[in-house]
Amino acid sequence: METLTAHRTTGLDPILPATPESSVSAVTWPAIFGGAIVAAAASIVLVALGSGLGLASVSPWRDTGASATGVAWMAAAWLIVVQWLSAGLGGYLAGRLRTKWANTHTHEVFFRDTAHGFITWALGTVIVAGVLASAVGSAISGGVHAAAAVGAGAAAGAGGAAATQAANQGAGASGAGASGVGASPIQATSALATYDMDLLFRSSQTTSTAPTTDARAEAARILANGVATGDVPTTDRSYLAELVASRTGISAEEAQKRVDNAIAQAKAADLKARDLADKARKAAAETSIFTALSMLVGAFIACIAAALGGQRRDLHA
Repeated sequence: METLTAHRTTGLDPILPATPESSVSAVTWPAIFGGAIVAAAASIVLVALGSGLGLASVSPWRDTGASATGVAWMAAAWLIVVQWLSAGLGGYLAGRLRTKWANTHTHEVFFRDTAHGFITWALGTVIVAGVLASAVGSAISGGVHAAAAVGAGAAAGAGGAAATQAANQGAGASGAGASGVGASPIQATSALATYDMDLLFRSSQTTSTAPTTDARAEAARILANGVATGDVPTTDRSYLAELVASRTGISAEEAQKRVDNAIAQAKAADLKARDLADKARKAAAETSIFTALSMLVGAFIACIAAALGGQRRDLHA
């Protein structure tokens, strides 16, 4: 009353008493850390349970078990369930374990509780990501050491193994097509360089005096080059037909049919491999989208659960 009276008489703004501000942060870190650890542990347990139930694996047998599409949808649904349960549990614990904020408006309390739930979810996600990254890194490191040990043991027979592999690729056209698709860029460049060397020293007359292994390896390189470039040139087709006829003793027409069939099978294998790679790319993209959506669901659930836990905390002060 005195302040309002002075304002009327003097026309000056009244001097209001300063609002006391707490020096303690509104974030209850022990509750957040506890909820995050529980959420991370629950996520790991649920993911392991889903893998054990077969929600992330495709049956290797034809017409048996779940298909790749079915597994993708089941894995997406399970990811949402994992986020729902783990984030809800961690957020609720963070809300129940935080300290009571005295003389605080209910709207501010609700905001702080939801913020605690969101921070708990974020910290739990970072913990799970760190654990998975460490596990993947350990697996890759172990695989590199194992591959180095195997490579050191097989170094003495590398030349013979390479010749045998080339012969096996020449024996079937589908194998040649697969090698052209699945090879790394360095291997593909090396194969093309070898094909150019074969073309440089190619004889105009095909004889049966050279070893059969060399002929099969050269045929495999010709098919691989044809798959890589889109088609086998006419000169290579004629050369392959003459090579097959001279080695097998069949007629030129029959040899040409064999060459055409081999080229067709190599192209079919290449198309199949490309189709599988495209399906794998699409599946990876869908998995990433489902993972992001499930994480957003987990963040929302953690906020709501923390608000409910904080409300129960204030009811039982």
